[in-house]
Amino acid sequence: MPGRSLLILLLPPRSCSLGALAVLFCLVGRGQAEPVPKEPVVVGSWNLEWFFDADPADNRSPLARQQSAPSEPDWIWKRDAVADVIGKMAPTILALQEVENRQVLVELAEQIKKKYQLTYRVALINGYDSYTEQDVGYIYRADLVQFSRREQTREMYESRTYYNLSKHLFARFQWGTGDQAETLTLVNVHLRAGEKAQSLREKQCRLIRYWVDPLLAAGENVIVLGDLNASEDWDKTRPDGDVDILCRAAPGTGQRALTDLHGKLHPSHRATHMIGRQFDRILVSPSLLKDRPDRLDLVYESIQCPHELVVRGERDQDHRDRFYQIPVTERDTSDHYPLLVTLKRK
Repeated sequence: MPGRSLLILLLPPRSCSLGALAVLFCLVGRGQAEPVPKEPVVVGSWNLEWFFDADPADNRSPLARQQSAPSEPDWIWKRDAVADVIGKMAPTILALQEVENRQVLVELAEQIKKKYQLTYRVALINGYDSYTEQDVGYIYRADLVQFSRREQTREMYESRTYYNLSKHLFARFQWGTGDQAETLTLVNVHLRAGEKAQSLREKQCRLIRYWVDPLLAAGENVIVLGDLNASEDWDKTRPDGDVDILCRAAPGTGQRALTDLHGKLHPSHRATHMIGRQFDRILVSPSLLKDRPDRLDLVYESIQCPHELVVRGERDQDHRDRFYQIPVTERDTSDHYPLLVTLKRK
């Protein structure tokens, strides 16, 4: 084999069962061992639709009480149904929206481990959406080295350029150590919904860009993902709209700051909500779209939106006010569908 040598290592018989002779074959090329293939990293986002347990004692909002599971059996069904979807997807990191608190995610992780033998940890910091009491969080099977919320300064607030995000969470993951370490920063968001909130959502997107632009300028791996409540479909995104603000080039640069991966989905699977809208997105930095052959690197491979894991029987049209009245064989697990991005570790 050109450019390679064959090394045969004979181990002493005393180290082998029944005196067998162990032979280790190792291919060496150009003085270095062949790299060991790495498992891909699967990053996902999913709005769980009112993932609230049946105990209203810790809910002050009338809406949160109304949308909580009406009974303990109903909550167990919801938790286990969500666990089944996640267990089948087996993501490395999953950003979740519309969760009640950390405890419901702990219960979810326990159920996934019990049924699918997948061990997830939980990250959540309480936000301040007092109207819905919804939060965002992560479950993950990777090395989380930092997670945080961020706020704007008083000067930024008074400029009226930005609008606070009541539901968001930064998380930084790392593979390897030292100069060869590879990091990935996720920004899990749930933005303001509806046409009337368009201008507020655009200001939220400007705030996200203010936070992530220094990371992008440094060439870091960044993903902004979650329920953006995007006002337009991928192929109808207008300049200066919410998604365009997140993706457009920073002044003085020649490339888009973030790429919306939605265009890589088949048109039949671009809807992320039961009513056919594309509210949820995964936006990635340029560094995740190009390979660096000189080191361990995360590189985009594929994206999917598996409707079939969420839909039960016929696809629900609208079930918000009658969700728990629908028979379980017909009750879709959520009104949103998950998005999953696979990153190669090269």
